[in-house]
Amino acid sequence: MDKIPNTDPRQSWTFSNSVNSEIRRAAATGIYDIRGGGAKRQVPHFDDLLFLGASMSRYPLEGYREKCDTSVTLGTRFAKRPIELKIPITIAGMSFGALSGNAKEALGRGATLAGTSTTTGDGGMTPEERGHSEKLVYQYLPSRYGMNPDDLRRADAIEIVVGQGAKPGGGGMLLGQKITERVAGMRDLPKGIDQRSACRHPDWTGPDDLEIKILELREITNWDVPIYVKIGGARPYYDTALAVKAGADVVVLDGMQGGTAATQDVFIEHVGQPTLACIRPAVQALQDLDMHREVQLVVSGGIRNGADVAKALALGADAVAIGTAALVALGDNDPKWEAEYQKLGSTTGAYDDWHEGKDPAGITTQDPELAARLDPVAAGRRLRNYLNVMTLECQTLARACGKSHVHNLEPEDLCALTMEAAAMAQVPLAGTNWYPGKSGF
Repeated sequence: MDKIPNTDPRQSWTFSNSVNSEIRRAAATGIYDIRGGGAKRQVPHFDDLLFLGASMSRYPLEGYREKCDTSVTLGTRFAKRPIELKIPITIAGMSFGALSGNAKEALGRGATLAGTSTTTGDGGMTPEERGHSEKLVYQYLPSRYGMNPDDLRRADAIEIVVGQGAKPGGGGMLLGQKITERVAGMRDLPKGIDQRSACRHPDWTGPDDLEIKILELREITNWDVPIYVKIGGARPYYDTALAVKAGADVVVLDGMQGGTAATQDVFIEHVGQPTLACIRPAVQALQDLDMHREVQLVVSGGIRNGADVAKALALGADAVAIGTAALVALGDNDPKWEAEYQKLGSTTGAYDDWHEGKDPAGITTQDPELAARLDPVAAGRRLRNYLNVMTLECQTLARACGKSHVHNLEPEDLCALTMEAAAMAQVPLAGTNWYPGKSGF
């Protein structure tokens, strides 16, 4: 798949330079391409939606003098101790192993300063992360790497990962150069040997088994903490409905723009659906089960700014999660390291070889010299600043639509710029009251 459109009329669109280059690489090596990051292809996204704002038919809130609440509570269905957040933006799961210890600490520090939660990712819970995260979600993955009941009980919520947006139906990878003695010890793996995570849980084959597993985790944690179920953006209506029927408190829905530390490029670019296409079917499933807002929906995959947050909430989400954006806020792909990115054969903003462990910014690495470049205190402050800006942007848009809480945003506040976005988001094409598939037309 060509990421950069051809402009030379002499070149074939089907067999472009980048496509031919990949054919030659595959023919020479016999190995499929592995990389990190998210999808590079252009798909309908939140930029294709606009807020209508208030004027005569609706009144806006006055600047910062009229309150617009941003708080969100996750896990109200069954948990004795739901997670109460000040902002509707959480930090997605990213593992120690994929990320350095300093990066995990920085994520915890930044999330705590902003009043939100962070998530462990594959490979277990580190003391740095638990020690600096006021609210920490523990991911329970098919690999079971680093999993133990003691850490489950130390978590503020548990997220059962069934699928991930970058690779629905597939598992992740961690190359041997990132499996240090500490990482190997946490995951019960041999040091320096490539590791591949399983694509499905070993002890269930369907939603009935998931229900049993959720009950097991509730018993381990005395029903205290919320149980999330994370699904990739493949069949969001049915997967959301099955997660709810299995007993989930929260559904985390990850679209194809979500990143990954490492997987096959063919997964990242050709499996799953855009985040924008996934939200309304998931919300519809919750509404059909009379569970919308009782079971919370967290959306992730390509969230970059407060406008993206506000649009996801308007479409029916309760909160969002960020991963790649959080790493950029910490300092990943910083132009000050451009010379070193060039030495790696890449450039600032294009580095997706996170799996190789050579990140000059010290974030996606286990090299002690590189990791030491990241000051977790300063990086945590940067993340806090970024989260604060996103929240203010989301509030500003909500006020402009006359809303006293960001959860009061609704599809009627939106219009779409393209037919595709209108169909996916089920909001009218700008200048009309119609979208493709609307009943009665």
